[in-house]
Amino acid sequence: MNKHELIDAVAGKVGIAKSAAAETIDAFLGTVTDAVVKGDAVQLIGFGSFSTGARAARTGRNPQTGEALQIVATKTVKFTAGKAFKDALNK
Repeated sequence: MNKHELIDAVAGKVGIAKSAAAETIDAFLGTVTDAVVKGDAVQLIGFGSFSTGARAARTGRNPQTGEALQIVATKTVKFTAGKAFKDALNK
């Protein structure tokens, strides 16, 4: 499911215009992004939580030449599924 299909599904399920559903989804995604960028965790009980993680610097290899590369440390986004989400998946 892509973003357009998600907007259609939400609009149909709630009974609102697609433009209103698109604004709501965009606002939700923007709010979650802003919170995680600041370092806050976003917890949606039953669905899951978004938080930041860290990936350490490491040495990698160029697959074409075999040359060693230094890969810099980066921040990542972690998503942990909630219990209700896992239970729905495993029914």
